[in-house]
Amino acid sequence: MSPGQPLRAVLFDLDGTLADTAPDMARTVNAMREARRLPPVPLDAVRPFVSRGARGMIGAAFGLGPEDAAFAAMREEFLAIYSDNLCIETRLFPEMEALLDGLEAGGLAWGVVTNKFERLAQAVIEGLGLASRAAVLVGGDTCERAKPFPDPLLHAARALALAPAQILYVGDDERDVQAARAAGMPVLAAAYGYLGDGPGPAHWGADAIVDSPAAIAPWLGLETPARRPDLGS
Repeated sequence: MSPGQPLRAVLFDLDGTLADTAPDMARTVNAMREARRLPPVPLDAVRPFVSRGARGMIGAAFGLGPEDAAFAAMREEFLAIYSDNLCIETRLFPEMEALLDGLEAGGLAWGVVTNKFERLAQAVIEGLGLASRAAVLVGGDTCERAKPFPDPLLHAARALALAPAQILYVGDDERDVQAARAAGMPVLAAAYGYLGDGPGPAHWGADAIVDSPAAIAPWLGLETPARRPDLGS
């Protein structure tokens, strides 16, 4: 990350960066498989495809793509089921809550830019109790073109009234880095996320790779958040 304008905001991808949405996405395709009397697929088998949304999940669970005749109907079925299962097991990644607290305490705005449909992303953010805290939310259908095009990130920058160079983007997919580069934003690759099934983040060209939400803080001039105790242990 080259020196320049100070960073004044952070934008996060949603699935695999801000929140672990994989359990509820897997729940959705397994409900579809159960309706077809098929055995469930394990979470680990579909987790890498979560960032690709319905297309990725249907491909992973059923081996179908947009070119298949049955795909369109299955995509609508997926979206209908998922709309009722958005925040059952979805949670912020460990250390993310502390990072958001630190951002807000430091006077840095934060928001979400995702390829998830805006209505679904909004419902997830509301379910996580973050709707009043996020300064901006841009979904995959908010702009005419989604990531890897820069349009959603530039839209968010305008909403924040900041230059793209003043905003850090964090994502767990190569498309996130491509979009940030095209928008002129510094970008971190979230190696703790889903990452897809292609080349790893070392090949994406991000400014750096972080292995946890806490590791994002130093890039913003914040102290690394202390780990919170695991109350479930």
